Amino acid sequence: MYKRKIPFDIDCGVKIAMEVLGGKWKSCILLALAKRPMRPSELHREFPDASPRVVNQQLKELEFYGVIKKRIFAELPPHSEYSLTDTGETLLPIIDQIEQWGDNFRDTMKKILSIT
Repeated sequence: MYKRKIPFDIDCGVKIAMEVLGGKWKSCILLALAKRPMRPSELHREFPDASPRVVNQQLKELEFYGVIKKRIFAELPPHSEYSLTDTGETLLPIIDQIEQWGDNFRDTMKKILSIT
């Protein structure tokens, strides 16, 4: 995992939340896993705009923070799937609120983007 050059400020709750949730695809991954456990290849197909490398990196980070868990099946051929942990479940209402805010901001965003 990435080695920080600047120490992480553990005293700021916003920084902690953004460390865990920050990333273009993390919230989308969590919403997808809220529906059902998914294999990595299913997640790659779910987000065709994201490179597999980015999805894999964000899956590793979410697993590192204990938000998702990876289950490896010991069978032939071997495969794995990701699912939410109890901690991950607690993030869903927050992500829903962010989505609701984004939906309400959509018209404003359209105006802003049409100006530039």
